[in-house]
Amino acid sequence: MIKIVKKKINMSDELKDKINWSCKFNNLSYEIIEGYLRIVEHTNLAYVEPHKVIIDNKLYLFFNEQKHFYIGNLKKKIPLSELSEYIARH
Repeated sequence: MIKIVKKKINMSDELKDKINWSCKFNNLSYEIIEGYLRIVEHTNLAYVEPHKVIIDNKLYLFFNEQKHFYIGNLKKKIPLSELSEYIARH
């Protein structure tokens, strides 16, 4: 039987601060759902589930130590430096 182990990944304080600042600057509320590391036991398979942030009913995906974020899924990558501008436009 395959067993998958979930380990919570804490969002870095630096990333939380950037999200908090961008949302407060644009007067928007947000919700953070921290990601998980999913490991298939007795194999070398693992998956890093991104941190999910819901801003104005839209899903944003973030990874610690990355200089970009994603909208809705992992297809559209946007530089983290443009977060405040992006959420203001959308």
